[in-house]
Amino acid sequence: MYGVLLILVLIITGGAIAFIGDRLGSKVGKKKLSLFGLRPRHTSIIVTIVTGILITTTTLGVMTAVSKDVRTALFGMEKLNRTMQETRASLQETQADLAQAQQQKDETDAALDASQQEVGKLEARQAELEAEQARLQEGNALLEQAKAALLARNDALVATNAGLTDRNQELAGTNERLTGENTSLTQTNKQLTGEKADLEKQTDLLKQGLISIREGEVVFRAGEVIASGVIRGGRPESDVRTDLTTLAQLASRNVTVRLGENKDEQDIWIYRPEFDAAVKTIAAAKQDMVVRIVASGNQIRGEEIRGSLELYKNSVIYQPKEFIIARAYDLTDAQKGAAEQALMAFLQEVNGAATMKGVLPDPIRGTVGVISADEFYSVVNQLLPIHGKAVLSAYAKEATDALGPLRLIVKVEKMQEGAETP
Repeated sequence: MYGVLLILVLIITGGAIAFIGDRLGSKVGKKKLSLFGLRPRHTSIIVTIVTGILITTTTLGVMTAVSKDVRTALFGMEKLNRTMQETRASLQETQADLAQAQQQKDETDAALDASQQEVGKLEARQAELEAEQARLQEGNALLEQAKAALLARNDALVATNAGLTDRNQELAGTNERLTGENTSLTQTNKQLTGEKADLEKQTDLLKQGLISIREGEVVFRAGEVIASGVIRGGRPESDVRTDLTTLAQLASRNVTVRLGENKDEQDIWIYRPEFDAAVKTIAAAKQDMVVRIVASGNQIRGEEIRGSLELYKNSVIYQPKEFIIARAYDLTDAQKGAAEQALMAFLQEVNGAATMKGVLPDPIRGTVGVISADEFYSVVNQLLPIHGKAVLSAYAKEATDALGPLRLIVKVEKMQEGAETP
């Protein structure tokens, strides 16, 4: 219906244009009009040609505007041909894929047939195995009977073995006794050998010590503190190394003073890996560290002074005026010597309490407290008038850290009768 309507429109349009062109050509011919200086007959021909061109142009324009198929035929025929070729190629590929799929289906069907045949073989094999299992069960029953006979025979052998075991235990007891005696003798021999080695070692040490004592003067005893100080932790290793080097220089000056020689400072030798390890430990510490440079052995005058490093965590152990310890002493028959002995015993108690709390003692003397001679005899004079029990109390004179020394304030009080002994 759409095509018929389109044809009618084109016929009507073409007829109208032809009629108009004919009428226009007739008028031009009758009036003998001229275009572009041409003769009237030629002008009429040009009008007729233009009319034909208009008919064709209008027809194509209307068909192009109205029909998509006409547009495709006029302008998209080449694209349409390419599309048809691509579609034809795609169709061929699809047909090839279909043929391949059919081939795979055929192969799958063949494999399925082979699998069904294999299943048949397995079912036949299963029947054979079931028959074999029945035969094995019969053989198992025979084996159970044989096992029962063997168990009976085994019981008889067990009874015989029991008698042999008793005899074996007697022999084992004898063997253990002999083994124990042998072990005891071996241990005794090892102990005697070790004691002999220790005696030989001690003899060598004594010989070396005698030689050192005879040939030279001991300047520092083993473990004696040459220099000590507190180095702040948690800092760069370069800063810690500087402080530790300064402490080593102080130790060198102390060595020079001890030797009493008027010359340049004598260096103290510290093992480099030990020095570097101490630097790393202090740098990584979260608190200050007490560093002691101690003599690594008895140092003889003239020998190279060798030291080692001891590190301790530092903290404030006692605050100023902090109570340390109190003890009661009976001075009923007190004399000056008894008062001094009581004070000395009390100072040893103070030394033990402070050491347990964290104050580092002197490695040689084992002391931590410091009291002057005037203070010592002042306390003794306070004890002399007391007849009965006296209470001695120790307090820290100032803030004291782990390095010390612990400076003391000693108070003397007379204990009242019936009071509880501290």
